[in-house]
Amino acid sequence: MDLSTLGRVLLVIGILLAVVGLLAMFLGKLGLGRLPGDILIKRDGTTIYVPIVTMLLLSVILSLLLNFILWLFRGR
Repeated sequence: MDLSTLGRVLLVIGILLAVVGLLAMFLGKLGLGRLPGDILIKRDGTTIYVPIVTMLLLSVILSLLLNFILWLFRGR
């Protein structure tokens, strides 16, 4: 892989990270981090939050997105 290709790949990854960051900000306001199945424990001034369902949902979405992007690059 030459440097120009590496530069393009890094640029695409950076843009994708920015888009994911923006989506996280907006989806957090819609309640994405508080799905049924996420564990929230509050005791004596301590809060433990384990977003199990949110992590599974994001994993599926990101896997589909990555597979689609890889499929696009293989098509060339």
